[in-house]
Amino acid sequence: MATTRNPRHGSLQFWPRKKASRPYSRVRHFPKVKDARLLGFAGYKVGMTHALVIDNRPASHTKGNEVFTPVTVVECPPIKVASIRFYKKTPYGLKLVSEFFAKADPELSAKVNLPRKADESKLGEYESKIDDFSEIRVNVYTQPKLARVGKKRPELFELAIGGSVREQFNYAKQALGKDIKVQDILKEGQQVDIYAVTRGKGFQGPVKRFGVTLRPHKSEKGNRGPGNLGPWTGNRSWTVAHAGQMGYHNRMERNKWIIRISEDLNGIRVGGGFPHYGDVKTTYLLLKGSVQGAKKRLVKMICASRKNRILPEHAPQIAYLSLQSKQGA
Repeated sequence: MATTRNPRHGSLQFWPRKKASRPYSRVRHFPKVKDARLLGFAGYKVGMTHALVIDNRPASHTKGNEVFTPVTVVECPPIKVASIRFYKKTPYGLKLVSEFFAKADPELSAKVNLPRKADESKLGEYESKIDDFSEIRVNVYTQPKLARVGKKRPELFELAIGGSVREQFNYAKQALGKDIKVQDILKEGQQVDIYAVTRGKGFQGPVKRFGVTLRPHKSEKGNRGPGNLGPWTGNRSWTVAHAGQMGYHNRMERNKWIIRISEDLNGIRVGGGFPHYGDVKTTYLLLKGSVQGAKKRLVKMICASRKNRILPEHAPQIAYLSLQSKQGA
């Protein structure tokens, strides 16, 4: 007879399971890249559909054949560079030394306080002492008015730049205050790490939150909970499954494959629009598989730091893309 196994429910890597402080996640690590370019982009989750693609994985048994693939649609309006941030390396990590803002944008002014005028002479001062800095990053903000999101207030977040410190400064200087398209940063066939906030499910009990097995119906003090919470004396273990917040957490998923990046809106037009989103208005991309988060939520796509070597660097050819409106897709 097979041995009965009951592995621990609920990974302790994600602890505490509390709500995210804002609806878009924070990126704590960027990969090292030699090219002077932004190391990520952001878009709004539209929904899911499915496609038939020509399998181009070299070691696959179905190579050259059509295979079914679920895909997630992400709308990616251009982002703008709001400021340049200068960092120095300390024993405790990178420390923000100074920040230079572009001229005030009325859309961004609704979110943060900006200087009315940008003193361009300061950029020359920063350039003269560029060797004093360890890394240069930029603050970018989205343009949700260009997408079907239903809001005007942008999201402001930080992105790293590849290359040496001087190359980072030159890139940030020429991109300051300008639009950056997703085609300039990402390409088809590339792998990206996805950062987003998951769908919120509110306050849930131990059975739904951790998958605790239901106790017999004659159990004392209820049957939808763990049978033992630990000893009365000493430390009551925090590893025991309890009720609490479920969902709306910061999560990262590695190595999502970009199947397509396109501006052809007719190729993604759905009768009646995508459920709970509507029609796509700007550039979109297709990611293989599912992506965490609710519809219209900001999804950050960062260049993969641990690439899956099995996946080729070229995107597979799409033979068929389903554009039927499905509730809950």
